[in-house]
Amino acid sequence: MGKIKVTQCGDISGLKVVEPAVFGDARGYFMETYNYNDFKEAGIDVEFVQDNQSSSHKGVLRGLHFQINYPQDKLVRVVNGEVFDVAVDLREGSETFGKWFGVVLSAENKKQFFIPKGFAHGFLVLSEHAEFVYKCSDFYHPNDEGGLIWNDPDIGIEWPIPEGMELSFSDKDTKWGSFREYKNR
Repeated sequence: MGKIKVTQCGDISGLKVVEPAVFGDARGYFMETYNYNDFKEAGIDVEFVQDNQSSSHKGVLRGLHFQINYPQDKLVRVVNGEVFDVAVDLREGSETFGKWFGVVLSAENKKQFFIPKGFAHGFLVLSEHAEFVYKCSDFYHPNDEGGLIWNDPDIGIEWPIPEGMELSFSDKDTKWGSFREYKNR
């Protein structure tokens, strides 16, 4: 192995930050962003079937999203810019049910965030512009999407929103329900 460094995220089992080995010289750099064998050896044995990419400007907050009947493992990273990326544990019976973890992902730090099935996911763009890419272990089913409101006080995500930053949301992201509603469904 040795090509990636994998770090467990706090006390939330399954969430992992992945740091690839970066080989640089005067010309630039090279890195493997995904190698099934290395990830499997590091405890991430997932078959990804779909890659997605989004482009967003500063202040865009996407999330918190999840698939209901077709949950997805995700491996997310930023190829241009910087985001604050968040996962919320929705695994019933988990000791950390309802807890969140956030990490800054950027083109500069080259970190990746592995989010297993059973988590809601979202991110806030911190740079002027960001290109966000992610692998999914199941296909997207538009009629299967669920979500939680981004600022739910019961979850208490500490979004790093600088003073004066104007947030931008999709219509659906302003209408998601609360964690309490999710628990009582």
